[in-house]
Amino acid sequence: MKHLTKEALRELLEDSHERFNRPDFIPDDPIGTPHKFSRKEDIEISGFLVALIAWGRRDIIIRSSENLMARMDWAPYEFVMNAEEEELEKLSGFVHRTFNQLDAVALVLSLRKAYLEHGGLEGIFSTGLSSRSESSYDAIMNARTILSSGDHFPPRTNKHLANPSKGSSAKRINMFLRWMVRSDRKGVDFGLWSSIPSSLLICPLDVHTGNVGRELGLLTRKQNDWKAALELTESLREFCPQDPVKYDFSLFGIGVSGMLQP
Repeated sequence: MKHLTKEALRELLEDSHERFNRPDFIPDDPIGTPHKFSRKEDIEISGFLVALIAWGRRDIIIRSSENLMARMDWAPYEFVMNAEEEELEKLSGFVHRTFNQLDAVALVLSLRKAYLEHGGLEGIFSTGLSSRSESSYDAIMNARTILSSGDHFPPRTNKHLANPSKGSSAKRINMFLRWMVRSDRKGVDFGLWSSIPSSLLICPLDVHTGNVGRELGLLTRKQNDWKAALELTESLREFCPQDPVKYDFSLFGIGVSGMLQP
């Protein structure tokens, strides 16, 4: 695989992208939960919370996501904006790996502040960008700063907000941004946010996409960190400068299809 010509690699990426960026991808992926909503705020809030717990087996992620939405009465925006202390008790007992009800309550209160004071989720990400921004880094750091501020936010919840300044690949946040920003009319990503250009998005990087990227010669760095995510995205920009993260579907597809097996 590493010895593919650039044109052969382009064809492989494009073919896999077309195969997996389609509506039948949705039901078995965490993005299926925000797809159950039609209101912008419901989609972005559910998408954000689902993305934060999206690690582990996909079926378990989906089950936990639907459990969390059920506790919010399948009306996440109304819950975020209006839930009083008694209603917040509905989150009691929720747990997905290291994410529990303390984190859920803290984030609900942070999201409420974001919508009341900062133009919502889109606002806290997009206002971090400037004409000098070369990636989603500034957007992620701005959102992280706003969400983690306030006495209601316990130190333990910081670990659920990726910090690329400390080397995190920010896989789940970059996945969330892909969901919100990309618009290609394929029916998977939502394309709700026009204030962030797709060209600044960074490819979600985890063990699986990292391994595929290395096998294809798109990534040389050994660690799956922020620098590796930048390197992988820069390689993908050679094939589609305006929307490099569309190939996230390709890396996923090539990996699950077993195309890299000897």
